Amino acid sequence: MNEIFGLSIIFSTIRLATPLLLAALGGLYSERAGIINIALEGLMLAGAFTAAAVTHYSGSPWVGLLAGIAAGVAVAGIHAVVCIEFKADQVVSGTAINILFLGVPALMSGALFSSTGATPQIPKENLMPWTPIAMAFALVLLTWYVLYRTPFGLRLRAVGENPAAADAAGVSVARVRYSAVLISGALAAIGGAYLSIGQASLFTRNMTAGRGFIALAALIFGKWRPVQTMLACLLFGFAEAVSIQMQGVAKIPVQFIQMIPYVLTIVVLAGFIGTSRAPRALGLPYSKE
Repeated sequence: MNEIFGLSIIFSTIRLATPLLLAALGGLYSERAGIINIALEGLMLAGAFTAAAVTHYSGSPWVGLLAGIAAGVAVAGIHAVVCIEFKADQVVSGTAINILFLGVPALMSGALFSSTGATPQIPKENLMPWTPIAMAFALVLLTWYVLYRTPFGLRLRAVGENPAAADAAGVSVARVRYSAVLISGALAAIGGAYLSIGQASLFTRNMTAGRGFIALAALIFGKWRPVQTMLACLLFGFAEAVSIQMQGVAKIPVQFIQMIPYVLTIVVLAGFIGTSRAPRALGLPYSKE
């Protein structure tokens, strides 16, 4: 048991919680503004593939990270236009992006590297193992400050709760929602980039493995608040760290051990979704009368 619950599990928890936290914070901005962002998984995949590919060609993880952010913002922009301008169903739009990015990275990888399974290995000196971790936890404090201590945060929360009242007060609902969704894309893409140029040294097909959906669960569990969302991500990171540590130690089939983070996600959603109050205008398109 000591082999499982040692000091190393603390570092593993922080490392594994980082992509979840970045994606969840991205989802927080979008959903606080009233736009459901089921597309976090696809945004992470876009950031992960782009960061790995650009880092491979440029030799710089910073250039790769910026390219990954640009990809996330571009894909989030599509979601924003579809949901805000054309008032499409937000869940359907996000799901379509997720499905699209199950295939697009493989297609691009095949075109660029003649391999649909993975990008080439990135040298260790071109990786970014610690910077995204520091960014993730610093962004928790920054997000709290932005939400509760700045005019933009006030407008964001007002648009997510009562867009008609915000509009009557002179706030551009569409502009705030566009900004929130684009920020969401940038943060989720950083989480994806960390997977490919931080935790690993290449992009592999579907490497997010449902982390975007776990981030959504953490966001709901954290009641759309930054600090609580961080704690929820640490809980899920701890569950994943335990499942990794248990493999080869506990006399349990590995398939059951690998299920731990996903089972925890289901339990949390089943037990707490009813006690979490979402922003009132979440998922509701707004038309100025």
